[in-house]
Amino acid sequence: MEQSQKNGFVMRALNGIERVGNKLPHPVTLFFIFAAIVVVLSAVFSAIGVSVEDPVNEGETIAVKNLLNAEGILYLFESAVTNFTDFAPLGTVLVTMLGIGIAERSGLISAALRGLVTSVPRTLMTAALVFGGVMSSMAADAGYVVLTPLGAVLFAGLGRHPLAGLAAAFAGVSGGYSANLLLTSLDPLLGGMTQDAAAIISPDYAEGINYAMNFYFMFASVFLLTILGTWVTDKIVEPRLGTYKGSVNEDVNYLRPQEKKGLWGALIAFLLTLIGIALLVIPSWGPLRAGEANIIDAPFLNTLVPVILIVFFIPGLVYGLLTKEIKNDKDVADQLSETMATMGSYIVLAFAAAQFVSYFNESNLGTVLAVRGAAFIDATGFTGVPLILTFVVVSGFINLFIGSASAKWAIMAPVFVPMMMLSGYSPEFTQLVYRIADSTTNVISPLMPYFAIVIAFAQKYDKKVGIGTLVSTMLPYSIVFSLGWVVMMLIWMWIGLPIGPGTPIEYP
Repeated sequence: MEQSQKNGFVMRALNGIERVGNKLPHPVTLFFIFAAIVVVLSAVFSAIGVSVEDPVNEGETIAVKNLLNAEGILYLFESAVTNFTDFAPLGTVLVTMLGIGIAERSGLISAALRGLVTSVPRTLMTAALVFGGVMSSMAADAGYVVLTPLGAVLFAGLGRHPLAGLAAAFAGVSGGYSANLLLTSLDPLLGGMTQDAAAIISPDYAEGINYAMNFYFMFASVFLLTILGTWVTDKIVEPRLGTYKGSVNEDVNYLRPQEKKGLWGALIAFLLTLIGIALLVIPSWGPLRAGEANIIDAPFLNTLVPVILIVFFIPGLVYGLLTKEIKNDKDVADQLSETMATMGSYIVLAFAAAQFVSYFNESNLGTVLAVRGAAFIDATGFTGVPLILTFVVVSGFINLFIGSASAKWAIMAPVFVPMMMLSGYSPEFTQLVYRIADSTTNVISPLMPYFAIVIAFAQKYDKKVGIGTLVSTMLPYSIVFSLGWVVMMLIWMWIGLPIGPGTPIEYP
């Protein structure tokens, strides 16, 4: 009876989250609504004379600027195009996706994931699935579409419960979305918004932010999440599921000889590409070193977007040529066009988000809110670890209702980045905390775009699987990932390690 009540409460809570989330407007509409609210609030707060002391220039004040007077309305019309074209994440994401798109559409990423998880010993199968899932964030769709069903097939073939394999892959793909051994399109996507938000307090500091700001920490996180995901699968999830008594039998989609040939060619191309980039960066005469004594101070870190493009494009092209997925330049152009076609919704979202962010900055509401918020935090003494943990909880809670990582950060960054800067934490660190909270709650968010697809995969093995079943299965991953990742972050802070190249935790 008690267990039934608990299950009923969980289902009611999940249904409530789903109902509220489904009633929210589309993210594009949401940003236009927020932009309109900012315009109205700018007029109200300007009329009553709201202002704060300038946190940078001592003795000066910053007042809210009215966007509904003649000068403000002129700004709204004159800036509409430049707000969009100057929106930092727009160009960076589109450029990186050109390279990643070739690697994905030529079949390289899919083949690499299948090759990884089908070639490891039986004892390492769980770890391989989780690791492959984490690494699949190089191309967002590949992990969900390829690895999640493959995990179920592989576990079934080994006589293990297929839903445990599905859960392990899903945990890596979604719960470890922010971690990777390489820079992915997520880094410039979130990094551009962080730069814009940091400019509210210090434009000079914002200019020095590089897109690899979280790389060291996220690199190490891959191994932590692989260990944690393996432990949760083997010690909690699979024992709870018990012995699989279904009759679904499937053949594993092993790599064909042509695909293996393509992977070897892509690996050689990848290594040669890295050597070529190293020659541009490491020697003092390297164009991307520009004679700087320290690589961190070199222009290289400001050129990461085209570097990511090249690192993915060349191996993807070689793989496509060797497997005959790419036969000529027309095929390359077609695959690039198909990639850009899938970015249409992102471009529309970027236009709406750019207007909101620009209005927020131009009206000075961002600065005023940051200064007032930081003063309130200081007055309550709610700083340090409690402040960071609260931010994790808030970000994770919002993720249950808004699935898009970029949409959430576009809303949250202009508020929390300046506030955390005035509380002594760097914009780069604030972004890192957000990425932890966003990733670890993905696997229990019914509104996450691929949640329904994963349920469909699971129902192939158990027709009774629904939202409650999947959430209860994934909840241990979410809890353990959150605790483990936060503890790792706190230890990182305590030691004082940089979280990325030239990236501090504290804001001076």
